[in-house]
Amino acid sequence: MKYLILSDMHGNLEALEAVLNRVRRKRFGAVLMLGDVVGYGAAPNQVVESLVGLRDKMIRIRGNHDKVVTGIDDGGSFNHIALEAARWTADRMTSANLAWVRDLPQGPLAVGPGISICHGSPLDEDQYVFTDFDAFQIFADWDERVTFFGHTHIPSIFVQSEQQMFAAPLRGEGTLELDPASRYLINPGSIGQPRDRDPRASFMIYDSDKKKIRWYRLDYDLGKAQRRILDAGLPEVLANRLGIGA
Repeated sequence: MKYLILSDMHGNLEALEAVLNRVRRKRFGAVLMLGDVVGYGAAPNQVVESLVGLRDKMIRIRGNHDKVVTGIDDGGSFNHIALEAARWTADRMTSANLAWVRDLPQGPLAVGPGISICHGSPLDEDQYVFTDFDAFQIFADWDERVTFFGHTHIPSIFVQSEQQMFAAPLRGEGTLELDPASRYLINPGSIGQPRDRDPRASFMIYDSDKKKIRWYRLDYDLGKAQRRILDAGLPEVLANRLGIGA
């Protein structure tokens, strides 16, 4: 089965549209959506409606920004810019779209044989997984063979084999065949707000039959996304950071 893996859209319609246009002629067994549909970007309603309109089955979970925007979390851990954007988003979303985001389930979720998804970590949906030590702690308490996660906005892979454990960033575009004897934590990166100094939208496709992942980077109308943020009166830094992928 082929899975389209989307994460951290963050209200960036232009980036999401670029990704969906790229894959519009492909069919997937399921779309795996790893959370943070909204927050930061200035097109939350349009992003939700684009996801709702997907023709493929979608298996979805919530992110930390989704929780704050919908009032599940009070945002006490957010910096003032993230909290301002979350409040702006909550005030402007339609009741139907807000309900859709509020109803996103908590991860982790099993999505197929040996495959799970989560937002931060399968042990804690709000945990950031940056280091090999973070991954070591997860592998010690988590048995799934392949787990896709988001939250850090950095395309990366953590591998545990019989001999070793290692971590690697996923730069540019590429393909990797997974070893059936190893276990993996895989981050497809962020569509709406990359943070690996590459401003292009990031997403992934996983072929579970061939045991291959392929990761992609796409240019999109960055200027339009930035203008949308500025025109909305959101903090300028949210527009600026899109341009540098930070």
